[in-house]
Amino acid sequence: MSSIVTERGVLHYQTIGHGKPFILLHGWINSWNVWRDSMMRIADEGNFRVYALDFWGFGESSRRIGDDHEYNIASFVDMVYQLMENLGIPSAPIAGHSMGGTVALLFALAYPQKSERVIVIGSPIRGSTMHPMLKLAGFGWIASLVWRFPVFRSLIMHLILAGDSDSVRKMIFHDIERTSVNSFFKSIEDLRRTDLRDRLSQLKLPTLGIYGVKDNIVSPSNAILLSEGAKMAKIAMFSESRHFPMADQPVKFTSTIGNFLTNDSPH
Repeated sequence: MSSIVTERGVLHYQTIGHGKPFILLHGWINSWNVWRDSMMRIADEGNFRVYALDFWGFGESSRRIGDDHEYNIASFVDMVYQLMENLGIPSAPIAGHSMGGTVALLFALAYPQKSERVIVIGSPIRGSTMHPMLKLAGFGWIASLVWRFPVFRSLIMHLILAGDSDSVRKMIFHDIERTSVNSFFKSIEDLRRTDLRDRLSQLKLPTLGIYGVKDNIVSPSNAILLSEGAKMAKIAMFSESRHFPMADQPVKFTSTIGNFLTNDSPH
């Protein structure tokens, strides 16, 4: 485990491999752990030093930021900047899953000089396209109720993840236990209000969108929004994947990312 002490708290990250830096960002109620297997394959096959951080309130990063308990998307963008500055990473490709992909896009818009390429995996361009249960979690009173009665939380997660593999469900249930109630609802509250359609035309970097055709958490229609809005965007649709293509089709996932990073093509 590695960490950086910042003015906002302890930023936890994991790293593996040697070579060019490559940064991975996890989604809502996840942690760096969502990338565990992918990190090893990417590092081995692509000659990359791969970094995966935990956002505030998730995984091992601080569950409190100063006195205001910020867990919004902007604070996560700032985390990526702090990671790169503290580790002396001048620029890197950045990939994000779900909420992490939205963070990656906003980071690239804010710091294009530090973002070489952007990869989003199952990420909402419009927050309103998320599963209704996720959008409801953005209301504080609902989140508090779910947290007070874990049986509700378990039932909701089982319903949403009913079609996913055992490994995906175990990962989610493991990570949610390390998530704070504030990060649980404040981050998704911010995400459901997000709409990047008007800003994507400003993105001048090679961009890859990976979406599972069977995704029931974030609508795969976001792939169309990304391709229509970002001039340099390419799309890879995974026909046998739901919300976690890295787990559902791991070999294709790694090769798609590797080809994009080295050949500027998702195919």
